[in-house]
Amino acid sequence: MASAAATTDGAVPETESGMPPWPQLIGFLLMAFGMFMAVLDIQIVSASLTQIQAGLSASADEISWVQTSYLVSEVVMIPLSGFLARALSTKWLFVLSSAGFTIASVLCATATSINEMIVYRSIQGFVGGAMIPTMYAGMFLMFGRRAQTGVSVAVSLIVTLAPTIGPALGGWISEVASWHWLFLVNIIPGIIITVGVWALVDVDKPDLPLLRRIDLIGLLTMALFLGGLDYVLEEGARHDWFADQTVLTVFIVASLAAVVFFWRALTEDEPIVNLRIFANSNFLTGGLLGAVIGIGLYGLVYLYPLFLARVALLSSGQIGATLWVTGLSMLLVAPLTGMMARRSDPRRVLLFGFLMLALSTWMTRGITDEWRFAELFWPQVVRGVGLIACLTSVSVTSFATLPMDQIKDAGGMFTLMRNLGGAMGLAMINTIVLWRTNHHWARLSESVNPGRPEVQAQLDALTANATLQGLADPDAVAVREIGHQVMEQAMVMAYADCFTVLSWMFVIVAIIPMFLKRPPTLASVAAAESH
Repeated sequence: MASAAATTDGAVPETESGMPPWPQLIGFLLMAFGMFMAVLDIQIVSASLTQIQAGLSASADEISWVQTSYLVSEVVMIPLSGFLARALSTKWLFVLSSAGFTIASVLCATATSINEMIVYRSIQGFVGGAMIPTMYAGMFLMFGRRAQTGVSVAVSLIVTLAPTIGPALGGWISEVASWHWLFLVNIIPGIIITVGVWALVDVDKPDLPLLRRIDLIGLLTMALFLGGLDYVLEEGARHDWFADQTVLTVFIVASLAAVVFFWRALTEDEPIVNLRIFANSNFLTGGLLGAVIGIGLYGLVYLYPLFLARVALLSSGQIGATLWVTGLSMLLVAPLTGMMARRSDPRRVLLFGFLMLALSTWMTRGITDEWRFAELFWPQVVRGVGLIACLTSVSVTSFATLPMDQIKDAGGMFTLMRNLGGAMGLAMINTIVLWRTNHHWARLSESVNPGRPEVQAQLDALTANATLQGLADPDAVAVREIGHQVMEQAMVMAYADCFTVLSWMFVIVAIIPMFLKRPPTLASVAAAESH
């Protein structure tokens, strides 16, 4: 059994149960809740963009930047957090991040124009982005490898629940109060988290001289590379990719910045991001698998509400009431997946998780315009099981063979890979839906010929109905309604195509975990830590 002596790299002493002292444990729980807030704020505004748009008198193109500005800024901070955690310490980076996130939330609530909101959301995403990877580093420093599987279950549950409930919670808040409360709800928890972590957490020491050796060129090019990449992925599908001059220009700038950034990262003595951690095959492959999991996490959180809003015409509250099933299934199976990951090979749990995600999307390949809660219930249950199994085991598998002195950098890069995977997934989904909708529209339009008896009968019925309602130009109303029905069916068929593509992707990726090195067993970890 591990002794109570302090572990390497400043990790806190363990008790005989393998848990840190209770003040550190409470501090960790506060850090976990802070991470929940940061992840939640990515999605909490998605169901309320219409209300925010009206309140700020913004255009349809401008309002999308309420989310895009947050994501672009966050994706820059996440990899930078490893360097800052080594310089400032895990505790002080998290405290500063939480305090900045809380202040930025107040600013967002007081925004009176779309330009102010974009600036404030950028600040919120940048400062809050450090909470996610820093919490991962704190988890390993506090609990060591012996308890990491069990703790990873709880952390994975937080990571998956936040984006899952975000749109529903945001829609409910906007309905019962106003959009300002999407940000005001962060204030009290933010203050408690900031003060609590400052008072209770102490897992490592700062290395302030490191700040004087910061690679400013590497920092600038990283910001241009990652920020530009995220912008292209977020806005590309909406603006027809490189046919849009802005998207093309940002892509060129990001590509040039990437060359300089990678050169600096691989040649500097103190790079802004330690890319050498990817020499560890488990971490490299685990990060790539994490990107695919990001597609399942963020992509499906986006695709389900898109269908329910555009086809089923449900309100944000009704969509939330339909999509709570995934979160509940994750809560119920989390203890079981944690036990599986501890007692069996985590690679098999990861294989199982990907197959569950494949099954979930395969079950929805036959979606129709009549699908609602009942039809989406079991696919959501299976998806919840797959997500929690994947996230629990991928973190254990990825970090298990890394030296402890690389954990801080690894936490940021692991989070970055998952978020970039989610952004790529959204770009892929939007592109597939747009492409296949146009394809099916063209095919279906060919069959909508007034010369066909069934089409003419439908037109006559719609014309008669419009006449009874006293609408002007009943014939035009009937033609528009037919066009609407064709477009609706084209969209539904496009969603079905997208679910099918995702199914095959998850099946193909499912076999990769078995080629990784098996993580050490708990018994071997305990033996190693006792010396």
